[in-house]
Amino acid sequence: MDKISVYIVDDHQIILDGLKALLGQDKVIEIAGESTRCKDAFEMISISRPDVILTDIHMPDMNGIEFARLVKKNFPEIKIIALSMSADEALISDMLDAGASGYLVKNTGKEELREALIRVVSGEVYFSPEVAAQLSKSLLNSRRREEAEVIKLTQREIEIVRLIAKEFSNEQIANTLFISERTVETHRKNIFRKTKIKGVIGLLKYAMENKLLN
Repeated sequence: MDKISVYIVDDHQIILDGLKALLGQDKVIEIAGESTRCKDAFEMISISRPDVILTDIHMPDMNGIEFARLVKKNFPEIKIIALSMSADEALISDMLDAGASGYLVKNTGKEELREALIRVVSGEVYFSPEVAAQLSKSLLNSRRREEAEVIKLTQREIEIVRLIAKEFSNEQIANTLFISERTVETHRKNIFRKTKIKGVIGLLKYAMENKLLN
């Protein structure tokens, strides 16, 4: 496996030092840099182009949500994982909307952090158990969950949703499922029509909320 380059953003130097110590000796991870301010981080990642940015949300100059949105707009290939003290539903949702591929709480251990980095770079999403539990709890009483239960995707559409979540192209999906690209495109249109979702990030949230990625 090629090394995963990680850029760390947190306004507390002690957190930065701890994360560097935690990850620095790992054979598949290298630290691409660190910053205590989002604006400084943005300038540096334009040069270093890391695979993943590990960022806090509550920052002094720009919050992590705005930072994630800025990064994804300019460097869409860079993955983002939020690392926060809070597992608040609104923060989780906002970070996903901004383009984050993962959300961890700060009591995360080395092995979980390592797994999250590897899975996110591989095109998956990753949540700490506390975050996943919060999402599940909030969904039980949400209007969106009630509406989603009415939507019926076919098994083939669910298969395609899972491949979209892995960032497969239409051609890759067609080859994997042994169908034509035109058929894939038809299924994609039906999926977005049924779910009333316009973008891939929204579809990813829908899939997670309805446990389609399991």
